[in-house]
Amino acid sequence: MIGRIIGALVGREIGRREGNDGFKGAALGALAVGGMRRLGPLGLLLGGGYAAKKAYDRRKAGKVAGNRY
Repeated sequence: MIGRIIGALVGREIGRREGNDGFKGAALGALAVGGMRRLGPLGLLLGGGYAAKKAYDRRKAGKVAGNRY
């Protein structure tokens, strides 16, 4: 279950990077889940780290620009 949540977050971040939040992000998130499962706990750590880093960077950029989020 945690792997699916992390996969959804990774898919959302990839979709945002590509400029769309639709089907492409969901498909890439599903592929990311498969890859993370094959890597085991290391895959979950890497996927979670990627999503956390992107969220941290977005929050940091918002504070610099004067936005709250």
